[in-house]
Amino acid sequence: MSKFDLVILGGNVVLQGAEPTKCDIGVKNGKIAAIADQLDPKDAEDVIDAKGLVVFPGSVDCHAHLGIYRPIEEDARSETASSLVGGVTTLLSYFRTGAHYLNKTGPYKEIIPEVLEYTSGNSYVDYGYHIAPMTRDQIDEIDWMVKEVGISTFKYFMFYKGLNLSASSADGKSLTMSDAYDLGHLYAIMEEVRRADLNYGDKGRICVSVHCEDDELIREFIRKAKEKGFEGLRAYYEARPPLTERVSIHKASALASSTKTRLNLLHLTSADALKAALEVQKLYPELDVKIEVTLHHLGLTYSMLDGKGLGGKVNPPLRTKEDVEALWNGILKGKVDWVGSDHACTMSELKGDELWSAACGFGGTGLMYPFMISEGYHKRGLSLSRIAELVSTNPSRAHACYPRKGCIAIGADADLTLVNLDLEKEVTAEILHSAQDYTPFEGIVLKGWPVRTILRGKTVYLNGEIIGKPQGEFIKRPVLMHSKEYDK
Repeated sequence: MSKFDLVILGGNVVLQGAEPTKCDIGVKNGKIAAIADQLDPKDAEDVIDAKGLVVFPGSVDCHAHLGIYRPIEEDARSETASSLVGGVTTLLSYFRTGAHYLNKTGPYKEIIPEVLEYTSGNSYVDYGYHIAPMTRDQIDEIDWMVKEVGISTFKYFMFYKGLNLSASSADGKSLTMSDAYDLGHLYAIMEEVRRADLNYGDKGRICVSVHCEDDELIREFIRKAKEKGFEGLRAYYEARPPLTERVSIHKASALASSTKTRLNLLHLTSADALKAALEVQKLYPELDVKIEVTLHHLGLTYSMLDGKGLGGKVNPPLRTKEDVEALWNGILKGKVDWVGSDHACTMSELKGDELWSAACGFGGTGLMYPFMISEGYHKRGLSLSRIAELVSTNPSRAHACYPRKGCIAIGADADLTLVNLDLEKEVTAEILHSAQDYTPFEGIVLKGWPVRTILRGKTVYLNGEIIGKPQGEFIKRPVLMHSKEYDK
């Protein structure tokens, strides 16, 4: 019997906290079993020559929406295939009851098993779920979700508050299927999450993630945008300006400070939002507050897509070049904790040509490493180790996947992506392997693409092609509580 199932030879390996180091990696039973200056290829059943390539830990894309507009099983199959293109090996997807997804409400004890059944056997990457409690009864299920199911992150949408959903013709009650989705509801979520964190938080972070846009302000700014005659994505920007983020960030953080709840501020888009997030970190130094930004808010503006339809409509909206650079400045100064994709497969037929009724969201998981390497490393001098932290290690730690995911270390899953730093490609919908029939990133040339993605020691993506069948597994979080090999 061979000592290793696989050895990867001669790659420049991004070990945690260090710049690429030339070394070999040995894999056994899907785990990293050896990291050494030199391993003997005769000791392995399979050998990969990684000379000239950079070996990164597989990306942990912690912000996605499988099944939001399409059946979950179909979305899981096509969109996790897209993840492999970007070097993603773990995808964490949000789910809630109400309109979209399964279009129903009820106990999560009944609904989560259904979601997991739809996903099982259809994902090309390992996966987990974040859950949004939409009703009082669902809040009461939080302890069960952490202890029994393996859910460690719970979401609240600030812009769903109130009687009317401000961004469309639908009312909030029909969308949320909830009787009282307000700040009191958020406070109750935070209280219950705090209890769970006290019980299980020593095994991994139990936290609340918040979409920060204020519904009452949005209603007023929509009125103003229509009154002034703005059109297209500019109108959407005007209808949901950075002020709506700033106000929501302070509201959510005040509640988190009161309840002592760990808090994730999702997809911050603007200089104003980042400033507010840094303000609350100073205002509540005892509070565990994490900051997320997304690929599209680091690379796209509403003016870039002017005249190209509504494919770029997303919540929160695309902003200005100045906002893009402010977010990058936050990354370069170490103020941002991680980068996600907020991937939501949204077909062009759902966009249409009428702004207010057009569906929100689009895909991006297939660009995780290519975008960050091209825009971060090549363009702005961001170190490769920092990129690995932003798209792998930090999201893994924050979402209780670590140390199984997010690092190249002995005992970790052998989730790796081999990147050619000099490989240039023009982004097209076709190369991303998503079901989405367009991409707002179309035509952008990126430098630094994965040529091989490995999931638990098996090659699943090679030179532009998906290899084999879906083999992704559900990740119960915190892994330190739910995985026997780490529960010591």
